[in-house]
Amino acid sequence: MGATTMHALAIAIPTGGVAILAYLVVGLVIGVESMGVPLPGETTLIAAALLASQHDLNIVFVIAAAAAGAIIGDSIGYFIGRKAGRGLFERLGRRFHHFSEERIVKAEKYFHKYGVWTVFFGRFVALLRIFAGPMAGMLRMHYPRFLAANAAGGIAWSTTIGVVAYKIGDNADKIFGEVSVWALVVIGAALVVAYAVYKIRKRRNSVHPASAPNDADAVPAESADA
Repeated sequence: MGATTMHALAIAIPTGGVAILAYLVVGLVIGVESMGVPLPGETTLIAAALLASQHDLNIVFVIAAAAAGAIIGDSIGYFIGRKAGRGLFERLGRRFHHFSEERIVKAEKYFHKYGVWTVFFGRFVALLRIFAGPMAGMLRMHYPRFLAANAAGGIAWSTTIGVVAYKIGDNADKIFGEVSVWALVVIGAALVVAYAVYKIRKRRNSVHPASAPNDADAVPAESADA
């Protein structure tokens, strides 16, 4: 990209040329995640929104980049899934645990039961955010319906997550200023105690496992079908 183009974009997009790269990264990471590759899309959006709260980025452009990445990435994932079919998930399952057979079956159930609502609300669920596009294509969901749900979900998700993270970052000083040091100490101590209790119980269970039922007490398989 030439210097003239970068200068023009820096004028058009607030906070300068470095911010342009940040917006592109947000859109790219979320887009690739939406295509079916397990990347931290939501974490990237939150980080960008927090930077916007410190006036390093513009929250409107952060949300726009996230929404564009979500919509475009899901659409590409849709056509990949439509062309490759279930074989795609089987191949990915051998390389990524995110695409285990159990998770694929679970995602399919959501699609069969809720249809396009899975695409919309799936944007807010980590597992479905990765699966939605390719799965919809594999199941040959009508594309205009998919696109409508995809666009609505992408815009709703990026706006909700972006604004919430922005507000939290913008008010961080107020929020933490009202929490005393002693309150943080108490919370930390409670977490340590809870973790210690959990470890002790886990160790006891591993040392003294529940006794397995005797064979004599087991119900014959034939009687369960009677």
